[in-house]
Amino acid sequence: MDLAAFGLATLTAHVGFAVFVTAHAFLTDRPAGNWPYITLGLGIAGVAGYFFYDRSPTANSN
Repeated sequence: MDLAAFGLATLTAHVGFAVFVTAHAFLTDRPAGNWPYITLGLGIAGVAGYFFYDRSPTANSN
């Protein structure tokens, strides 16, 4: 795979992931925050952050 094809595949995946995060937030009435932008830059790591990062005050209370 040449560099141009790899870059295009990576860009396509990141845009697709960002669209998925935005659509999921809209459909579930969950605030997307900055996660679509983070996902554009980090790809699958942004998707994982969107789903697993919880900023609610009760998330870490024991």
